[in-house]
Amino acid sequence: MKIYHSIDDFTRLQYGIVTSGTFDGVHLGHKKILQRLQEFSKKNRGESVVITFWPHPRMILKPADLSLKLLNTFEEKAELLREQNIDHLIRIPFTKEFSQITSQEFITKILVETIGTKKLVIGYDHRFGKNREGSFEQLKLNGPAYGFDVEEIPQQDIDHVTVSSSKIRKALEEGDIDIANHFLGRPYSITGRIIKGDKLGRVLGYATANIDLDSHDKLIPAEGIYAVKVTHEKIVYGGMLYIGTRPTIDGSKRSIEVNIFNFDKEIYGESLHVSFIKLLRMDSKFQDLESLKNQLHKDKEAALKALENI
Repeated sequence: MKIYHSIDDFTRLQYGIVTSGTFDGVHLGHKKILQRLQEFSKKNRGESVVITFWPHPRMILKPADLSLKLLNTFEEKAELLREQNIDHLIRIPFTKEFSQITSQEFITKILVETIGTKKLVIGYDHRFGKNREGSFEQLKLNGPAYGFDVEEIPQQDIDHVTVSSSKIRKALEEGDIDIANHFLGRPYSITGRIIKGDKLGRVLGYATANIDLDSHDKLIPAEGIYAVKVTHEKIVYGGMLYIGTRPTIDGSKRSIEVNIFNFDKEIYGESLHVSFIKLLRMDSKFQDLESLKNQLHKDKEAALKALENI
C-alpha cells in the first residue's frame, strides 16, 4: 500500500475504486465498505483508494471541544488498512481552509481530476464538503457527467446493532471491552513508552511498567483492571493492566500500569503494545496495602483464566 501525505503527490489512475471518510477504528462496519472496494478492484482490474482526513475534522472545526478521543493513531489506521490490501491511502491534512471546499469542488477537483475515480463506494448517510452539504444523491447526479458510478453500502449492522466509531468509544469509556472488541473485530489496543514510576508495584510483589501513550488523543478505556496481551520486541506475553488514580494511596494523577507475566527485563524508554482482552473489575479503594495485595493475587488468577483460550 502506498501512502500519500498530500493529494498533490498522487498520480491520476486509469481506474480508481475509491472511498473516503475518517475510518476511526477501522471496525467491522468499515470493513464491509473496504471489502466491497476490493471486490470492484478485482472485477474491473482497478486500484483501490482510501481517502482519509487527519487530524479528525471535529478537532479542527470544534477546537474548544476536547472530549473526542480517537480509537486509532494515524499509523495504526494505516496498518489496519494495509491489512485490508488497499492499494493507495491518501491522507488529506484537514484544515479550516480545506473545510471550506464545497462538495462540488471535492467531486470535480479531487475525485475526478486528481484521482481518476470510476467507482465510488460510500457508507450509509455519508456527508462531505463544506457544512457536510454533499450527499449520496449529489454523487448519483454527478456520476454520469464525470464518468463514475457510486454505490452506497447500507447501515453496517452486526448482530442487529448499527456499528459506529462513537458506539465503540462509548463502550470503551464504560469498560465494556467485550462489546468494543466484538464491533472492532479485534482487541482494542494502545501503544506507549515505558516511563519510571514510584515502584509501589514491586513492594506489593507485582512489578509494573508505567506506560506513556504515543498519542494523547488516543482513547483510554474506563478505570479498572484488565486482562491484556502485551507485545515487546515481537514477543507476546500475558498480563494485567491497571488504569486509575490509585485511590488506596490517595493518588490524584491517572496512571496506566501493566504487570507482565513471566517477564523481568528493564525496559525503561522502550515501547509496548497492549491489547485489551477482558475487564476484570472496576477501580476501587482498599483499606490498606495488604488488602490491595490480596486483591492483586485474585486479579492475576482471573487474568490468567481470561487469557487461557486467547
